[in-house]
Formats: sequence, structure tokens, C-alpha cells
Amino acid sequence: MSQPTQPGTTPQTIAPAEAPAPERTNASDGRRLGLTSGLLVLPMYVALGAPSVALPAVGRALAVPFGATAWILAAWSLTSALAMPVAGRLLARWSPFHILVAGVVALAAGSALAGAGPTLSVVIVGRLIGGAGAGATVIAVYAAATALPGRQRIRALGIVAAASATASGCGTLLGGAVTAWLGWRAVLAIPVLALPLLLVALPSRRALTRNGGERNGSTGRLDIVGAAVLSVLAGSLITLLQAHSVGLPAPVTLVVATAGVLAAVGLWWRVRGTPDGFVPRRVIASRGFLVAGLIGGTVFAGYYGVLFRAPSLIEQATGGGPLEAGVLLVPAAACSVLTGRLIGTLADRFTGWRVSAGLAALTVVGVLVVAFSTGPVPVVVGTALTVCGFAGAQAVLMSLAPDLVAADDRHTAQGLLNFMNALGGGIGPAAVAGLSGIVPAPVALAALAALPLTGLVLGLTRRPAADRRPAPDTPRGTPR
Repeated sequence: MSQPTQPGTTPQTIAPAEAPAPERTNASDGRRLGLTSGLLVLPMYVALGAPSVALPAVGRALAVPFGATAWILAAWSLTSALAMPVAGRLLARWSPFHILVAGVVALAAGSALAGAGPTLSVVIVGRLIGGAGAGATVIAVYAAATALPGRQRIRALGIVAAASATASGCGTLLGGAVTAWLGWRAVLAIPVLALPLLLVALPSRRALTRNGGERNGSTGRLDIVGAAVLSVLAGSLITLLQAHSVGLPAPVTLVVATAGVLAAVGLWWRVRGTPDGFVPRRVIASRGFLVAGLIGGTVFAGYYGVLFRAPSLIEQATGGGPLEAGVLLVPAAACSVLTGRLIGTLADRFTGWRVSAGLAALTVVGVLVVAFSTGPVPVVVGTALTVCGFAGAQAVLMSLAPDLVAADDRHTAQGLLNFMNALGGGIGPAAVAGLSGIVPAPVALAALAALPLTGLVLGLTRRPAADRRPAPDTPRGTPR
């Protein structure tokens, strides 16, 4: 009886002695990768917050309606969203580091063009290019972070989320200062600074390659048709939302609407007929995946809609300029740091769906506070609430993504989930700008609260069983 017991006892004695070292190593990996990745995403999220303060100056300088300047934010979000699933599929062939380099180069080139653009059209083209580079960069960063185990994954993602929300919020201060001292063109060119920051990634090149280097099995040719119909659908949606504010002629609006309908039908057909296409059916049919994407998209819509309006509301309330608006919004941006630190603790005590529902609730309240505020302090408070929702939702939903699909589809799912989030970021300002031409601005912003409210309902009604991690040997394509 004792002979068989001894061999079984020995490894149990050794394992606990060895356990602390990997945990310390993993903790170090999570913090180090999170800090490196957080620094890398700073310029692209500054590119979201900083221009929001400069939009009134852009409208005056280029002699275009203020509503039309919403395209400067929406164009960035649109191509950023579209680039994410493309980059997710390219991770089957390239390491995250290679995608990171390509993304940063496109980010810098597009931003330089936007800063030098003589007309709004050229500025928007530059923002489209820069947004695509930003999307690819984000996917490279998340591909490395989501490969970390359990708690270290949420630690790294929390740092990245805090950095991104802080940058987008503090971008208003930076944008206000740069607009006041150097002009709005310099604001749009800020992301060019991402190029020297690539040097920061060099010491972590091995980690970026190792952590994101898994191949997801999608090594076939990229589904160009699927990518095209998804792009047309997303672009048509954002264009239609702003059709009234930019004075789009009725025939052009009809053409855009028709293209959107045809793209929707084409996407449905492509998903059904091409299992390994750009939008794999097994991924979007996985249990909880679409819910996660919708929650993230609605929270992002609320945050970016507020970010579009808050600076101009503060300027109107105080009679100041972009610099004053940027300074007043700094406390709101600082809330992202607190959110990034708390999100790991909350994820330990509650399911990801419950946490995401709470974040959506904060966003709803924040949007409504900003919508019906007449003074700068309530606007800052409301913006702070949406900042918390934005920062927390990134970390929680990105942490959930790998557990919702089979292991081989992790990168594809990550790209599509980021697409839905970023598309929501484009819909937010587009919807506010479009509705502001039809109803009073406060009503337009209040109507936006319906989107994160939908995310709140989805988070509350999601069954906790959907949070369970699948078995490691779950085959590819198995529904969740």
C-alpha cells in the first residue's frame, strides 16, 4: 500500500515549492508588457482626444460647419475599426511586432498628411490612413497581452486601458495647449511622435513575438470580398448618420443607403457561404461573442459622443478657449488610472458580464449628465463617468474574448471584437453630429444614452455560465 503512495507524493511536494517563481515571473511579465504596450498606444489615443478640442478651430479655419468636423473623429474610428479584423487575420502570418511596425508607420504618415491638409477632404484622408495604422497597432498590442495567463492578462490589459483612456482624455489638455500655441494643424500631426516610441518596443521584441506568435490556423488567402463588404457597411452607416449635418444631397444619401443595404446582404451571404472568411461564422456564433461586441460598441459610442461635445460645451459655459477646456477635462482623464487599477479587483469578485454592465451604467449616467448640464463642473463629472466606462470596458471585454472562442480563433475574434468597439466609437460622434442638425444638441446627446443603456441590459441579462473558460483541448469552431 505504501509503495504506490510514495511516487504519487513526491511530485506533490515539489510542485508547491516551484509555484511561486512562475507567479512572480508572470506578474513581472504582465506589468512590463502592460507598461510597454501602454506607452506605445499613447499617441494614437491622444489622436482621439486632442482633435476634439481643436474642432471649432478647424471648422473656422477651413470654413466648414462644426457638424462636418465630426468626420475628423469618425474617420479615425472607422478605419481603425476596419483595420483591426484585418490585422487579426494577418497574425496568422506575421508576428505582432511586424504588425506593430507597419501600423506605426501608417499612423505617422496619415497624421502628417492630416496636419498638412489644405482642405477638410484631405484632412479626412489623412485621418483615414492614420486610423488604419492605429487599428493595426492596437491589435498587435492586444495580441501580446491576451496571450498572458489569467490574472496577468487582466493586469496588462488594465494598464493598457488606463493608458489609452488617460491619453484620450488628457489629449484634450494637450490639444488645447497645442491649438493655442501652435495651431490645429500641429494637433493633427501629434501621432507622428509614435515613430520614435518604436524604440521602446525593441527590448520587448522577443515578448511581442513569443506572446502573440501563435498561429490561428487561418493561413489561407485573406478574404478580400468579406473585408470589402464589411468596410462598405461600416462606412455607409457612419456616413448616413452624418448626412444631414454635412448637407449630403438626397441622391447621394440614397446611393449610400443602397450601398449599405447591399453590403449588409453581401456580408450575410459571405458569412454563410465562407466558413473561413473575413468574418467566420463559427466566431460570431460563439456563445457570448456578439454580446461582448455590442456592449463594448455601445460604451465606446457613449464615450466618444461625449468627447466630441464636451470641449465645445465647456468653452460655451466658460467663455474660454481650447486650452481652458483641456485643463478642465484633466480630472476626468485621471479617472482612467483609478479604473485601470480597480478593474482587476472587480473582475476577481464579479463576472465579466456584471462588471461590463456596471461600466455601461456609468456611461449612461455620464452621457445624460453632460447632455443636460449648463455648467463646466457637471460636464467634467459626466465626462469622467464615461471615461471610467471606456477604460474598464476595454480591459474586461478584451480579457473575455479569448475564452469565448476556440483557441485557434483567438486572434480573429480579438480583431472582430475590437472592430465592433471602435465602430461604436465612430458611431458616437457621428450620431451626435447628425442629430444635432435635427434636434437641439442636448436632446441629440441624450438620445445617444440609448446605446450604452442597451449594453447595460445585455450585460445584466447575460448568464454567468458564459464566463466559464473552455477546456484547453476544445476543438476549433466548437460553439460556446
